[in-house]
Amino acid sequence: MTKENKWIYEEFADIQEDENGSLKDIKFKNTENFNFAYDVVDRLAAKNPDKTAMIHIAKNKRKREFTFGDMSTYSSKIAAYFQSLGIKKGDKVMLVLKRHYHFWFAILALHKVGAVVIPATNLLKQKDYEYRFKAADIKAIVCTADDDVAYQVDQATQGTNNDVIKIIVRGKRNGWQSLSRAVYDFDESFVPEERAGGSDPSIMFFTSGTTGYPKIVTHDFRYPLGHIVTAKYWHRVDPDGIHFTISDTGWGKALWGKIYGQWLCEAAVFTYDMDGFEAGEMLEMIQEHRITTFCAPPTAYRMLIRKDFSRYDLSSLKHATTAGEALNPEVFNLFKEKTGLLLHEAFGQTETTLTIGTLKGDLPKPGSMGKASPAYDIDVVDSKGRSVEPGKTGEIVVRTDRGKPVGLFAGYYDNEELTLNAWHDGIYHTGDLAVRDEEGYFWYVGRDDDVIKSAGYRIGPFEIESVLMELPYVLECGVTAVDGRLRGKVIKACIVLVEGTEATDELKKEIQKYARQKMPSYKYPKIIEFRDELPKTISGKIQHNKL
Repeated sequence: MTKENKWIYEEFADIQEDENGSLKDIKFKNTENFNFAYDVVDRLAAKNPDKTAMIHIAKNKRKREFTFGDMSTYSSKIAAYFQSLGIKKGDKVMLVLKRHYHFWFAILALHKVGAVVIPATNLLKQKDYEYRFKAADIKAIVCTADDDVAYQVDQATQGTNNDVIKIIVRGKRNGWQSLSRAVYDFDESFVPEERAGGSDPSIMFFTSGTTGYPKIVTHDFRYPLGHIVTAKYWHRVDPDGIHFTISDTGWGKALWGKIYGQWLCEAAVFTYDMDGFEAGEMLEMIQEHRITTFCAPPTAYRMLIRKDFSRYDLSSLKHATTAGEALNPEVFNLFKEKTGLLLHEAFGQTETTLTIGTLKGDLPKPGSMGKASPAYDIDVVDSKGRSVEPGKTGEIVVRTDRGKPVGLFAGYYDNEELTLNAWHDGIYHTGDLAVRDEEGYFWYVGRDDDVIKSAGYRIGPFEIESVLMELPYVLECGVTAVDGRLRGKVIKACIVLVEGTEATDELKKEIQKYARQKMPSYKYPKIIEFRDELPKTISGKIQHNKL
């Protein structure tokens, strides 16, 4: 990468690399007033206005290209529009925009205004909106006209929430403002009433826990800088290439892969406004648009490898990444066989940016999340907060006694008790269990509250699920414990089979035989249950407590 291609992130970060370009250390600077919309997008627009920022493919396959000049201009117009509606610094605004290109205009506009952005999925229903409007004191919502999203919002705003400003995209509706008005009625000479940046709140996510109401994670304006590591060292984006992360904008993963780090590295992002994932269509997109770097969850790769790759020209693809769930060795090996590429895993939370990953220079170990990011002081500790030896299970924590890392959340909104429960005595507790090996690679075990206690052992469901997912006919699985007659808790696996596979008693025995060969006797599932689907949170996480 030339000096011209990296001036932005060098201005905000001191990066130390070894002779091979691997990240040794990173320290952030000039963050006191940092605002991504002004300090990155507007400056890129001034420096190189015609450089492609995003290639957008609509549902009907219409292609649009947006430059950094476009992003700067349209976000300023919409910022002026938002300000005319009374939206100001600190106001909370929900965006429910699927993969519409308007999401990028709107999030940048809200950064310019200084409002707090709350990305949300179009899968929410009336009660979800009612809870969110009240819990976060929502000032406005910008949402798609697709499906029944606006109807659900209207139902939720009956009565006490009638004062929520409702703005619709790609359509018209009684009682709603139209975002298209901003493009015609306002110009790009936007001046904020009060500039926001640095430690001011910028992003709020509703997390989808397995029990109870979602928590509200708050990040400040420095959060995008934490994704320099995500894009430069994990995604390995090329400033002259095109990066494709498939996530919908309603999830935090979209901010990992569809805007912040990529544009800090001046790479173009690719977006396909699809309603659902279809493996063949994804391969066609990579081929037609010459995608250079790609990120998807393991489930997507499991679908991709079933396709005949000889039908597609994937020669443009240089690097592939994955995160979010178990990646079984079969998928890793088949993808390597078909493409010659290794899948690079990573780990992070809604509360963080990438904390552990297979970064540039690290050789992937199938099943491992990788090594700790130099941006975070990561440790594995026991129940008393003491570091555990390599090979021992412990909780992943972020040590903050020497300072809060850029990218770590500011706290849970309006809930000091919950914040202090997770973050105290200079340690942020992730609640995720892992084993760290002698080389510093992390191996995920499971959520602390999902851990099974059976026959005197502590067993993480994730490690059993990972083994079962190696079987080619297992589409999904969730492991839990049920009461046994003699041994107390016994392991039970709930399995969703690949379409066309017959659920038989013989197959159950085959699965158990495979599990016994792969794991100790106290871990293998004594009970196998086939299901059509597994209970999940709205973000797709398996609800082990409901199995």
